[in-house]
Amino acid sequence: MKKITTWSTLIWLCIFMLHSCSPSIAESTPRFPYSVIRPESLSVLTENELYETKYFTQILDHFNYHPESYQTFQQRYLINDKYWDGSQKKAPIFVYTGNEGDIEWFAQNTGFMFETAPKFKALLVFTEHRFYGKSIPFGGDKKVAYSNSSTLGYLSSTQALADYASLIIDLKKNLTAEDSPVIVLGGSYGGMLAAWFRLKYPHVAIGALASSSPILNFDDIVSPYSFNNIITEDFKSVSENCYKVIKGSWSEIENTAQQKGGLESLRNSFKICKNYIDVNSLKGWLNTAFVYTAMTDYPTPSNFLNHLPAHPVKQMCNAIDDPMAGNNTFAKLYGAANIYYNYTGNATCFNLNDNSDPHDLGGWQWQACTEMILLTEGNNEESIFPASQWNYTDRASNCNTDYGVEPRRHWITTEFGGHDIKMVLKRFGSNIIFFNGLRDPWSGGGVLKSISKSLIAIVAKEGAHHVDLRFSTKDDPEWLKDVRKKEIKIISNWLTKYYHDLSQLAM
Repeated sequence: MKKITTWSTLIWLCIFMLHSCSPSIAESTPRFPYSVIRPESLSVLTENELYETKYFTQILDHFNYHPESYQTFQQRYLINDKYWDGSQKKAPIFVYTGNEGDIEWFAQNTGFMFETAPKFKALLVFTEHRFYGKSIPFGGDKKVAYSNSSTLGYLSSTQALADYASLIIDLKKNLTAEDSPVIVLGGSYGGMLAAWFRLKYPHVAIGALASSSPILNFDDIVSPYSFNNIITEDFKSVSENCYKVIKGSWSEIENTAQQKGGLESLRNSFKICKNYIDVNSLKGWLNTAFVYTAMTDYPTPSNFLNHLPAHPVKQMCNAIDDPMAGNNTFAKLYGAANIYYNYTGNATCFNLNDNSDPHDLGGWQWQACTEMILLTEGNNEESIFPASQWNYTDRASNCNTDYGVEPRRHWITTEFGGHDIKMVLKRFGSNIIFFNGLRDPWSGGGVLKSISKSLIAIVAKEGAHHVDLRFSTKDDPEWLKDVRKKEIKIISNWLTKYYHDLSQLAM
């Protein structure tokens, strides 16, 4: 019997609402921005055609001077110089600020950089985030690096940004490219890092493209209900009946589970493989399908974590509204879940207990217990998910149990800002593009209005999670083509001004 091994389900849920964790952890552990889109247009290329793998000797601790701070590790980065016009022509360098996982995964799936490099004759660099992929401190031994809070304490966004600055400066020096301008780009958490990098290291990067970067999803800047409110509206806008079926299904699942033979009935209804199932694991499995389908509600077919058709939310609702399902709620939900988990039709059952982590995402749970206190768990009475309140106390308690540390709830806004962002950034910030698609639940924590002439918000009503960074296809709608054209034009203007200023200095 062929089964689907939903590693994506487990890893994502383990980090924000894991079905195999205790109910308290499931309710209080955060979601996090996800950033990977697998390539369609470059799928025939080998890795060697995309990039060359290199390593940089990186310092363990950029901010202290204890003896242990001077330990080093090998930070991986990927480089593509196929289109670069060279240092003598001061050709630009595009740097991807690596996310919470294996950098090769991101590099192979960031079409915008590969497709714009020929136009700008740019060098492409993809930097890997410390503690992810192969950029592991403490001798490259992940078991040691992840062993306790003392070692994991070196995993933070500020350390990662300093890594990127050190690597870029050293790389430019080695290439004799000190005058080559750097543009940083990233999506989701990588987009947050790109925006923050431009603000913290303006002498290293002249601009940043921050796609779907929820830099305002902290403290009380945005509502903790915004994330799930957007998902709710995504489904509700397609079909009122679809919304009502999903909303009412959670209590029906609970009631069935409490009946004699109920779990077995649920297993059969959803074709769960013959392994342990409980009601929380099933609800988490369904929740994942709805959340990530909403995030990846792209206008063209995609291969995100799973193969999906164009407009997958609409396809899910079509399955729920299908009259062939009659009044059978579970048949309707099963049809919807198949859009996300089994669109290819190859699976005969679903495995809810796969705990693999092929893309090294696990380090995010530490970050979510220390600094990345993203607000996503709130559900009001209208939510498509069961009503619940955002509860910091539960998060802090579980993080203390897991790691012996309490989250620094306000550190991100202390370090990078966020409150009164329009008033603050327009006085010193410049050259950042904030892209957000309003069908993306993370857009609730994004910058949706331009702050100045060079701090520009691009908002797409039909856009999903960093759709602008996907590889282009012949079926892309005009609005998406226009978004990319705007981004290219803005970056081109940054470079033009930079070269003008550089020439003026040389006179």
